[in-house]
Amino acid sequence: MSHYLIELASLMAIFSFAIISPGADLAMVMRQSLVHGRRQAIITSFGIGTSLMFHVTYTILGLGLIISQSIYLFNIVKWCGVAYLVYIGIKALRAGQTEIAVDAGEGRAGSEQSPAKAFGLGFAANALNPKAVFFFLSIFSTVVNAHTPMMVKFGYGLVMASCLILWFVGVSLFMTTPRMRAAFTRASKWIDRASGVVFIGLGLKLATEKAA
Repeated sequence: MSHYLIELASLMAIFSFAIISPGADLAMVMRQSLVHGRRQAIITSFGIGTSLMFHVTYTILGLGLIISQSIYLFNIVKWCGVAYLVYIGIKALRAGQTEIAVDAGEGRAGSEQSPAKAFGLGFAANALNPKAVFFFLSIFSTVVNAHTPMMVKFGYGLVMASCLILWFVGVSLFMTTPRMRAAFTRASKWIDRASGVVFIGLGLKLATEKAA
């Protein structure tokens, strides 16, 4: 048991840096918070956490190694991710002036977002990131013993996913406090434009990534 706790602690020490690093997930949650409100941002956070379990699952099953060794499969994942990020970036740029959610739990008027869409945005933003393939493959192969039972490995993944969800829920709560909403209200017309540029930039950055 102590061996498993050491493995988990080692995983979390590495994963904690990945959680707080800026990227598409953080940009997505921040935009959801400011444009659609607290509830949708929290749902998006759960989508991101669920997607993490998707990465962990195929890594444990060995599919991550296959993807990492196949340029063809890697490029399929990569260009799907690029297309998705550029797509949501263009949509944000074309959205025009927005109204920041007045109620922390409600989306802006005339732009109510369904829970399924909010969840899907988070899931897709994380699932279509090919760098996650190498991240989880590398930390599980270097930190986790090959003889560690599969169910224990899934347990590690659940802990990591839970921490990721808690982090982004925290971001959602912070970004939807009255003070933060008030600070962004006057700049509302620039939020979609700025987030659009960020998503397109992330997409272009992803396009330059190469399989290791």
